Amino acid sequence: MVPRRSTLFAVLSVLAATVLIGAAPGPAAAAATTTTRFVDIPGDGVTLKANVVAPAATGSYPAVVFPSSWGLNDIEYLAQAQSMAADGYVVVSYTPRGWWASGGEIDTAGPKDMADLSKVLDWTIANTPADPARLGAAGVSYGAGISLLGAAFDKRIRAVAMLSGWTDLVYSLYSDQTRHLQSSGLLSLAAQLVGKPSAELSTMLGDFMANRNVPKVMEWAKVRSPATYLDQINANAPAVLIQNAWGDTFFPPNQLADFYGKLSTPKRLELRPGDHAIAELTGILGLPNDVWTSTTGWFDRYLKGDTGGTKPGQVYLKPDNAAAETWSAWSAQTTSTKRYGLGEIRWYDGTGLLGGSPSTGWSKSLPNDYDTVANGGVVLLTNGISAFTGRRPTIWLPFVDRNRAGVWAAERPSTALKVRGIPKVHLNLTGTAATGSLVAYLYDLDSVGNADLLTHAPVNWQSTTTGSRSIDLSLSAVNYDVPAGHSLTLVVDTVDPLYYDANSGGTTTITGGSYLDLPVK
Repeated sequence: MVPRRSTLFAVLSVLAATVLIGAAPGPAAAAATTTTRFVDIPGDGVTLKANVVAPAATGSYPAVVFPSSWGLNDIEYLAQAQSMAADGYVVVSYTPRGWWASGGEIDTAGPKDMADLSKVLDWTIANTPADPARLGAAGVSYGAGISLLGAAFDKRIRAVAMLSGWTDLVYSLYSDQTRHLQSSGLLSLAAQLVGKPSAELSTMLGDFMANRNVPKVMEWAKVRSPATYLDQINANAPAVLIQNAWGDTFFPPNQLADFYGKLSTPKRLELRPGDHAIAELTGILGLPNDVWTSTTGWFDRYLKGDTGGTKPGQVYLKPDNAAAETWSAWSAQTTSTKRYGLGEIRWYDGTGLLGGSPSTGWSKSLPNDYDTVANGGVVLLTNGISAFTGRRPTIWLPFVDRNRAGVWAAERPSTALKVRGIPKVHLNLTGTAATGSLVAYLYDLDSVGNADLLTHAPVNWQSTTTGSRSIDLSLSAVNYDVPAGHSLTLVVDTVDPLYYDANSGGTTTITGGSYLDLPVK
């Protein structure tokens, strides 16, 4: 089994760094034209700690409410609040219930948090120069989810910017029946360190980690999913901006594409390199940042009426190694789907051909509970680096133990292969246990063995029978150009430190007829 205790130290370090970054002060230059005050806002039966940054001049202004991120507090957005206030906004940032000095217990974007958000809007209208007809909500991560959910319950919210948020919390927790180990551990750790978890949250986290009462946990998560209230959001018709990262290990982006397609409101979707809350991080520090530029442009358009602001009806995709692209719809980026059959593993190098029609008559057995160097890495850090380097996480492919993994490599094309969309893997299995796990990784392999991780995803199965079965797995969305002369490479093993697994010893055998469906431009 993969040692997991070291994960705790990694996430603790990340949390400490994030808290310090979130406490960074805003630009002093804005102080001359803005006012800042720290206030107590009466929520739904609790007191919420908050701050208000507003233009110093008298007048009526559009207002944006920012709930803080999970584990952070209302000072998180001070830099952006001062910039926005200098540009004519009232900005109210608050610490949701159960966090830091705010009252109550953590409700995890539940009904009490929705009531609190409406109370904050009430207070903002009554106690600031906010125009009640021009109200917005925005946030990063937890604040993003609260903001989008709030737009389903409070019609006064006319524009939303959701940065690194979720639309389907059930999918985020249980995608392909696989629980996310590191991300859930970090959320639990933050709640224990700087929050007051409710008995309900403690029960849900305990059940999740123990893999018990799954339907109950899913129902709890469904109540906290914007997708559950899609009809209400569409009926209220707020303008919705969704921004996220390709490598988000908390809220993988596939859920966003599905939700975006069903939105009938003014809308925009943006995806960039990085991990959870990484792309917007420098903006929280007050540095130039295109996520925040797009966010303020969105509010300019829908709260100020500035037609030069961020445009709706577009899907903006920024890959790691190519120019940014703008499409009219998510599906427009994909021209066709190319099927790569998995071929027989060669005895002399332990690698099979990826390409052509799926072949039969072969098998590859993988020992369960054994990891390889092919893995998703460490939450926040591994994918987060790509936001700053423009380079995906890299391994040296010869180090992948062929006794523990199946490896299939495609022929090297003479032109770049433009991968656009959600790759899907179909695996035929035989002789499997009733429960088990696999993880599939898609790499860009150069001529000397360096392999850049494009995307990956885990899958678990839990049944009452052993024997043969087929697994269909959607990898996380990707936008990437595999250079000419490089080989698209698929690796499959049974363990990844990012996830809980359902292995119970023995082996899992992949057989002929398996394939990869690759969306391409």
